[in-house]
Amino acid sequence: MASYIPVPRDLTKVKSKVAFNLTKRQLICFIIAAAIGVPTFFLLKKIGNATFAAMGMMIVMMPLFFFAMYEKNGQPLEVYLHHFIQATFVRPKVRPYKTDNYYAALMRQEKAMKEVEKIVSENEKKRHRNAGRVVEIRSEKGKTNHKKRAKG
Repeated sequence: MASYIPVPRDLTKVKSKVAFNLTKRQLICFIIAAAIGVPTFFLLKKIGNATFAAMGMMIVMMPLFFFAMYEKNGQPLEVYLHHFIQATFVRPKVRPYKTDNYYAALMRQEKAMKEVEKIVSENEKKRHRNAGRVVEIRSEKGKTNHKKRAKG
């Protein structure tokens, strides 16, 4: 009789295993957890009994186990936590929807052009009024006065 092997339909969720049926990421996290947890056990065993030391070791190692094993929507825990922190604390809570339609941009441009034309026409009027007049110019120290004919 033939034996059947289950093949997953979504091959993107298949991870390559390195050793002990663990991925490279999981293996690294477990090694780091062991490197932190074992010395913690021996240090806590000097203070209290073995049960206390084992509980302390588990508390220290548990976050690294979560980093190794937890995945949500294909994202590891650190990516998920980064997105959570960004959405909760860094970015603003209320993001109002703002549009900049073409008509409003044309209206702002037209208003700016009218203001520029108004300023230019006022400057031309001032220049025509001052044509031919004698204008007094003071130096930086304000001591000497020079007279100069205004240009038109």
